[in-house]
Amino acid sequence: MSLHRSKIFLACTLAAAGMLSACSKDKNTEQKTDSLTATAPATGQASPILERNAKQRLINTLQDGLKKANINVKIVDIQATEVPNLYWVNLDGMPSVYATADGKYIIQGDVLRLGDSKLHNVGQALQATENKKLFAALNPKDLIIYPAQGATKHVIYVFTDANCPYCHKLHGQLAEINAKGIEVRYIAWPRGDQFFPAMEAIWCNSDRKAAFNAVAQGQQIPAVQCNSPVKAQYQLGLKIGVNGTPAIYSEDGLYLGGYLSPDELEQRLAQ
Repeated sequence: MSLHRSKIFLACTLAAAGMLSACSKDKNTEQKTDSLTATAPATGQASPILERNAKQRLINTLQDGLKKANINVKIVDIQATEVPNLYWVNLDGMPSVYATADGKYIIQGDVLRLGDSKLHNVGQALQATENKKLFAALNPKDLIIYPAQGATKHVIYVFTDANCPYCHKLHGQLAEINAKGIEVRYIAWPRGDQFFPAMEAIWCNSDRKAAFNAVAQGQQIPAVQCNSPVKAQYQLGLKIGVNGTPAIYSEDGLYLGGYLSPDELEQRLAQ
């Protein structure tokens, strides 16, 4: 299932279950909500034990609500954000969402803070921390790696598709990127079902770089079947929110952007 369809499915399912509609609270509900939010880390007053209990109650409430809405997804973890009573929710195999402290509302998309010269993405650091763990767990043998020339200053992960024009443009500038001390690690991310066979053929080839070059130049390569990591890497992209290629991330898990020129990429990494 594509990321776009996953989002539509989740939003429509939640709406059908009535979870996105406003409702009034009776006194008992207010007391339960108060007992939960009073222990949220945003208050800075709760003990670690109370915070853990509140966190587990919220996980249970959210998991139960998702189950009732026929959404079969596991909550991996939740973390408090800088927004009072708003939590970042890490889902298994799907992009993260936000949830209110009472567990009644789920918010998809970015939460942005105003007040500075630039918009601040509230969940960026939390997502980056998770991404960093996921990237570190990847086996280098499952990637296509272009080492930096000389000392390695930076490492980037690029979700790529050999049939993507902007991926071709970035690919054609790899030598210049590597010359800036940037190591590039390709992760397979076919943009649709029709592109899976080509990416499978590349990742199953004994010379992945040559195979990628050939496909990027419009050449046909023999179909090869193997126990490739393409599907798993595609699922990884969905989980962290990739919705197009190229998608470039720093080694620390920060999303840097789509296509970037070598100079733009160097500037982003320096920041």
